[in-house]
Amino acid sequence: MRYRIKHTTTYQYQEKVSLSQNQARLIPQQDEYQRCISCQISVEPPPDYLTDYRDYFGNQVSVFEVPTLHDKMVVTAISEVEVLSRPQQGLFDQQLPWEAVRDRLRAPFDPSSLLAAEYCLPTQFTKANEDIRQYALQSFTPGRPMLGACEDLMARIFNEFQFDAGFSTINTPVSEVFAHKRGVCQDFSHFALACIRSLGLAARYVSGYIETLPPPGQPKLEGADATHAWFSVYMPGLGWQDFDPTNNLVPGSQHVTLASGRDFADITPLKGVMFGGGSHTLAVAVDMNRLD
Repeated sequence: MRYRIKHTTTYQYQEKVSLSQNQARLIPQQDEYQRCISCQISVEPPPDYLTDYRDYFGNQVSVFEVPTLHDKMVVTAISEVEVLSRPQQGLFDQQLPWEAVRDRLRAPFDPSSLLAAEYCLPTQFTKANEDIRQYALQSFTPGRPMLGACEDLMARIFNEFQFDAGFSTINTPVSEVFAHKRGVCQDFSHFALACIRSLGLAARYVSGYIETLPPPGQPKLEGADATHAWFSVYMPGLGWQDFDPTNNLVPGSQHVTLASGRDFADITPLKGVMFGGGSHTLAVAVDMNRLD
């Protein structure tokens, strides 16, 4: 499946900004299941430089500086991406118990497991308490295969939590999300990470896009798509396996990955520092359209 994605971020400032320096993680990842054919990032007002580098987690980061006095900044990323089908047949027949995965991560035996082990540690956005750990153990019962337990946890979050765009902010702790069982894809992903890491397993946060389709007979509205988030768990011998608790599905050809890290703070799509500006408003519009 091939897609053309247009991601536009608009900052409107109350006062003039004299200088801003920014990082953008808006270039889709490239791996065995996804190919970034092209990606162009433009900034208005024009930056005095725009360059790329790869961060610690392997994500491509665009760095730019806007030295012009401005009260509005628009960053647009236009990408063409090909997503290949991931083999699903037999995936959940893997019988490695989750306790065996945990034990291997406690004593990594190869470079892949060693790199994955750091994703067992809690972060600012994925701090678990005992109630969260007990919630996780309802899916991770003794001897249960690792991937089956993750699929069960994903389904429980989907069925027991309510999507509520007005409930949380980026600073809402997962304990509060759990107490009210409300939130958005970012909250559900952070909560799943807290559950899985509380058991000594490796999981990472993934940002990207998911294709949305309009109701039958209605046109797709421009800018109606949005960024998305899900989680991924490490399986020895299989690598990283993705799960989308917001939609209760294993990501496939309708998901496009931007970046992955320990939590949202590692892979914020656009962040920076500025001189001046006062308060500001932020608007994000995404268009994701099939090319074939």
